[in-house]
Parts: sequence; C-alpha cells; structure tokens
Amino acid sequence: MHWDTTRFRIDLRQPVVMGIVNLTPDSFSDGGVCDSPRAALRHCEQLLREGALMLDLGAESSRPGAPRVPADEEWRRLEPVLTGALSLGVPISIDTCKPQVMQQALDLGADVINDIHALTAPGAEAVLAQHPQAGVCLMHMRGDPASMQSLTQYADVVEEVKGYLAGRANALQRAGTAAARIALDPGLGFAKSAAQNLRLSQCLPALALLGHPVLVGWSRKSTLGWITGRGVGERLAASVTAALLAAQQGAHVLRVHDVAPTVDALRVWRAAGQ
Repeated sequence: MHWDTTRFRIDLRQPVVMGIVNLTPDSFSDGGVCDSPRAALRHCEQLLREGALMLDLGAESSRPGAPRVPADEEWRRLEPVLTGALSLGVPISIDTCKPQVMQQALDLGADVINDIHALTAPGAEAVLAQHPQAGVCLMHMRGDPASMQSLTQYADVVEEVKGYLAGRANALQRAGTAAARIALDPGLGFAKSAAQNLRLSQCLPALALLGHPVLVGWSRKSTLGWITGRGVGERLAASVTAALLAAQQGAHVLRVHDVAPTVDALRVWRAAGQ
C-alpha cells in the first residue's frame, strides 16, 4: 500500500504519523500555539524531530461551533508557513475545504489536500483536476462545524460512512484522479456521537476494503474525554491508546498532535511483533 502525492510516494506498509500544525487562534486544543510563521515552522521542525513523516497544516478551525474564516485570511495565515514547510523534505498536507485556498496551496507545491467536506464545494473537484499529481484525503461529515453535532442520526453509521466515501472516491476517479492518490477518513468526531465514533474505529477494516489508504484522527477528541472524564489538555494517554488501536485495526495514517509518544507506542507495538 502506498499513497501518491505531488512530490512523494508515501510508503504505508507501516502506519505513518502525520503531525498536526494548527495555524489558528481558536483550535479546540492548541489554538494560538503557532501564533507567528516563525513559531509555526519551529513547531513543524519539532514534530519532524519527534518522528512525524507528514505534516498537516490548517488555518481554519473545524471544532464544533467554529466560525468560518474568509479565504483571504486563511491563506494569509497559511502561505508563509507552507512556503517554509515545503523545504523540510516531507509531504505537506493542507487542511482546507475552500477551492480558492486549495488552488493557491497546490500552485505553491503542496502535496495533499485534506478536506473535511470531501471536495464537495463547488469548484473543488476542478481544482484537483488541474493538479493531477496531488494527493487528496476525503473525510465524511454532515453539515458544517456549526451544525454537525445535531446531525448524528444514522441507520447504520459504518455502512453510511463507507457508502459516502466510496461514492466520493468514485466521483474523483471518474473526474481523472488516480485511485492511488485518494485516502479516506471516517471523520471521527464530525457529526458522530461518542458511541458511533467507537463503532467506526472498530470497523476500520471495512473501510479499508474500499482499496484506499485510511487516515484516522483521534487526537484529543471529545469522545476520549467522554470515556476518561479528562479535559482536552489531559488526554495524552487516551490519544496515544486510540491511535495505537486504530493502527491495529488497519489505519494507514494517524493524524496526531502528540507525535513523540505516538511514535514510541508504534515502535513498541512493532518490536513486540504487532
């Protein structure tokens, strides 16, 4: 298994840790940490020292209830950090749902577009078609960050998420995107209850049957707080455990804030024979 992106073919025979770089003042767990391009690039370098093999840059929060950010402001936050990060020698993913920002990032050389709306915004598929070498991650959600937590009614959450992502992947392939460039994300925490998140995590092998890499983001999410009773700043152990369990269920890419502990856990898991 591999994931083809603009500059890199990512080897997925072992789970890859993707480090989160939030360029926002209002992200749910680390808003304001990267409060300048210089601080953000230092954070990128630190995540790579800790063992991240990819970086995911985001300049608009998608936490529940988050306000929308104009495209110009999102790009203002993103451009200087992306410019610097492209020299770090690893794949750079851009977490955005706006076609204008996708276009600007891909024109600059970004490797992956990571879209919580699975390229359903008008014009998003056309942007990707202009960059046929780019990778893309398609995530499942309903509504938007303001409304998503009221949209958690499913007859069968696993089958509905799987069907939606299969449909989006097929649509992109019909539009010319190679299958090897598409990854899928079940969207844990996005229009799902805690119980639904846990069921999806248990059923990742069903999603992998679609034939694309599976990306999972458990890091610091509210379901972990629901399970443990701990606040967002106290969910390290829960986040690492959830990431490791996702890897055991077949996740190919683990999107995390806490890179070093996650990398250490994966090393122990591999050394113990998985």
